[in-house]
Amino acid sequence: MPLLVPPAPAPALRSVLAALGSPTAVREARPPALRAAQGPLSPEFPLPFHVLDGIIPSGRPPRTRLTGWRFLIRSGDRTVAAADTVLTADGWAFSHFCEGPYIASSQLAMRQAEAMTARYQPRLLSVPELYMLTLWLHDGPVADAGEPEAMPLPTDLLVPLAPAPPGIASHRPHRAADLLPLLTHRLTPPAVPLLSQPA
Repeated sequence: MPLLVPPAPAPALRSVLAALGSPTAVREARPPALRAAQGPLSPEFPLPFHVLDGIIPSGRPPRTRLTGWRFLIRSGDRTVAAADTVLTADGWAFSHFCEGPYIASSQLAMRQAEAMTARYQPRLLSVPELYMLTLWLHDGPVADAGEPEAMPLPTDLLVPLAPAPPGIASHRPHRAADLLPLLTHRLTPPAVPLLSQPA
């Protein structure tokens, strides 16, 4: 079934189009893949980008926060990079272009998700403590993808993108109820045994 890709905020899309249309509007140099691209560049597949905070046990439940929208950048029939936007005091603004393995991995995960029988709303979920990025398939297709804070439902699927942390298979869907406790366990420091007092 097709994914229910949420519409990006119009100012976020405009900021990416402006960055693509005017190289001088971007402070940093474009990545090599964009510089080498032939023909027009177009943004597609906007995905809300959430960051998972507080996964390390601290007495407070973990939460996600929306930090931006990521657009895949297409040149002809290839995706060559991504463009990230961020929410500023003045609204949505272009942040930076990026390239690397997560671009192809995002595409593969989206294709896998489109072959599933259930309909999901795709999002991206970053776990900074593990240097991990997942495709978050939200089991609530009518939900507002731009919520500032939202937590994955137990029935949501999380698909780790490659490269995934050691011991976690990339491109394998996991129920959020199964994967999130595993990530928390990985980040829990081991208990230090107390040394007995000298006699």
